[in-house]
Amino acid sequence: MTDISVTELAALADPIVVDVREPYEFDAGHAAGAILIPLGELSERLGEVPRETPVYVICAAGGRSQQGATFLERNGVEAVNVTGGMTAWQQAGLPSTVDGTRS
Repeated sequence: MTDISVTELAALADPIVVDVREPYEFDAGHAAGAILIPLGELSERLGEVPRETPVYVICAAGGRSQQGATFLERNGVEAVNVTGGMTAWQQAGLPSTVDGTRS
């Protein structure tokens, strides 16, 4: 499994981002276009994860996303852990979406 920083992720064109936080965390702010699949639901929702392209897994600080990316890799998905998570994303001043609006 590889890692990527939030600034490297933000520079990619249309990355597939899977956010493994809980819904209330996701609703408070997430990367635009991110797919919410809480870590606890990842195994049962594995079929929703794209397999034709790398998937970038993000959480709040990097712990859950590392677990999620490891699980996805074991199940045939090319997964990349986003180091620092949404905490680093917001600290870097990158745009996030809250309830459908960008901030």
